[in-house]
Amino acid sequence: MAAVRPGLGRIIPGSSILFLCDMQEKFRHASFFPQIVSVAARMLKVAQLLDVPVVLTEQYPQGLGPTVPELGAEGLQPRSKTCFSMVPVVQQELDARPQLRSVLLCGLETQACILHTALDLLDQGLQVHVVVDACTSRSQVDRLVALSRMRQSGAFLSTSEGLILQLVGDAAHPQFKEIQKIIKEPAPDSGLLGLFHGQNPLFR
Repeated sequence: MAAVRPGLGRIIPGSSILFLCDMQEKFRHASFFPQIVSVAARMLKVAQLLDVPVVLTEQYPQGLGPTVPELGAEGLQPRSKTCFSMVPVVQQELDARPQLRSVLLCGLETQACILHTALDLLDQGLQVHVVVDACTSRSQVDRLVALSRMRQSGAFLSTSEGLILQLVGDAAHPQFKEIQKIIKEPAPDSGLLGLFHGQNPLFR
């Protein structure tokens, strides 16, 4: 098989990992929180079907509470952190996977833990795929500028369905029927159309 060209942003299950960042009780007031958790839950289900490893973090859970149950992550052991980046508490997981090429990133807040995590991963030479319909902030201005900032730094901005279909790759895949059930209904609106409306200069 030919090597994957790193600049294209192609993803395959065997060299990918899903990061679920800080979807906790005290963040329920963030804009579009139910929608982004719903989309992240889709990503988690697909990752489990395709044997893509998953890591889950919680930011200062003593104060911000546990991961919300609707994410469906009960089988995962959350990594507690105070650093804005996920990377310090999951570095051993990264080091244990020399084949790792791509990180799929969901959660909040976009301008804080998502941005810091993306920059740390890019600094290690990994491809970062920000799941734009599974990331949010309290402020939509912060969300928009952080997405643009990550894109400027070399991260790929993708929708959940786009990434899911890249991972499965072929309608003949043995798990495609199950994945088709997950994406049969479109992902819920998480306010992205308003952010991208009118050829926003941040995304030119």
